[in-house]
Parts: sequence; structure tokens; C-alpha cells
Amino acid sequence: METYTLITGASSGFGRSIACKLAPSHRLILAGRNVERLEFVRNRCENPERHLLWPRDLSDVGGLAQELTDFLKTREIGIEHYVHSAGFTGFQFARAVEMEFVRQIFNVNLFSAMEIIQPLTRKSTNHGALRSITFISSISGRLGGTGLAVYGATKGAVNAMSISLAVELAPDVRVNSVLPGIIETEMTREYFKNPNFLGFYPLGFGRPEDVADAVEFLTSDRAHWVTGQELVVDGGRTVCSPNPGEAIARESELNARLVSPPRQEKSNP
Repeated sequence: METYTLITGASSGFGRSIACKLAPSHRLILAGRNVERLEFVRNRCENPERHLLWPRDLSDVGGLAQELTDFLKTREIGIEHYVHSAGFTGFQFARAVEMEFVRQIFNVNLFSAMEIIQPLTRKSTNHGALRSITFISSISGRLGGTGLAVYGATKGAVNAMSISLAVELAPDVRVNSVLPGIIETEMTREYFKNPNFLGFYPLGFGRPEDVADAVEFLTSDRAHWVTGQELVVDGGRTVCSPNPGEAIARESELNARLVSPPRQEKSNP
């Protein structure tokens, strides 16, 4: 039975970089909403003929576990590594949180991962092939931010789930999460319009490839004794205390953005 690495959110941002990084040594299943963009990523990867596409919108979790089960059984393949890179973000004040927004962000960031993990951990479906799970989380699961209560809650939940799964699935499966700082992608580009924002990052801004490097390590045999860990990749953001002027500039930037209607973006096209 051939085994694959499943990457959700593979058509943009972190997922795209992770796919390109792992392609030389892994057969990939690239999951995302947009078939054309998934095909574009597959063609950018090494050995494109080895990789499969799974077009799926993870904001709708209904039937997700069964669809993945059918996908694997029809092709008689297994999943050896699972990277959950799909993500959804947005800003909403606590006084104006919309429950549809809450449902959608939790579906993409957390509940879809739960659905996917079910068939991957069933021997009747995946035949014991699974060896690692890596969640792309965020430092927002550790740091507070205005308008980020819902988003931060999803990432905090992902981190907690990762720790418990690491215990439950050991010794056969390793489970870890990667916590990036804000790296410029389609989803985060507006942050970089603030000239003071660099002051929060002692090592400067990172690249999607920095996250991909972390994932490559966690899915490799070099990480054979690493599980239940939160690998922070943030250029020093979580250990940096910005000066008051920088903090004020950031708060003003967020407040200016949040006076407009809530903006939601998806990163798993």
C-alpha cells in the first residue's frame, strides 16, 4: 500500500510552502477548496505526477470523515503524515461576535481536523499507516489581541488537542504543533502596512518557508523522540516587550481596522 502526506490548506500561504518543501521526499495529497490553485501548486512541486488532489471546503464539516474514508479506500492508499495547515482568521469585538463567524472559524481551524483524524486513526481505514500529525497553530493561542478572542480560542484549542492526542496516540503516532508569528501571506498582508510593526520582531519578519522547514523536521525521522510539543517559529515575538510607542501604534492600527464591519478571510482556498 502506498502512503501519502495529507496537507490541508495546500493551495496558499503556509500550505503551499509546506507542499513544495515536502514534495521531493513525500507523496502528497493536496487539500483545499480551489481545484485550479491546487493544480498550480502540484505543478510547482517536484514529482507532480506522484501527488493527488482532494478538493474540499473545510468550512463545512458535514460528511468530511466519510469522504476521506472513501477517498482512501477507492485508491487503496494510506496516510502516513497529516499536516493541518488550513486556517481561517478575522477580527470581531466581543460585543459584536457573530455566531456564524464563530462556527466557520472553528470548523476550519479545529473541527475539520477532528473529523479528518477519525479515519486516519482507524486501522480499518488507514491500516495503521499514520506516523505523525502536525498542526499549524499560531502564537495567538498564547498572546492576547484586540478582536482576536475567537481566532485565539481556536488556536488555543488546537494546542490543547495536540497535547492530548500526543499521549493518546503514542507510541505509534507523534503529534506536534507549529506556532508561527505573523508571516506575510495573502491572509496577513495588511499587518505589514504598519511601519512600527517590525519592532515586535527582534529577528525581523519571517517567510512561509520558515514554517515549512519546521514541518519538514517534525515529519522526519529526526523528530522521532519529539511529541506533544509546541514549536514556536516567530522571530522572537513572544519574548519581545515592545516600547510604549510601538504598542500604541499597534493598538491604533487594530482599532482603526475594527471600526469597519467584521472582515473575514480564508487561507485554505
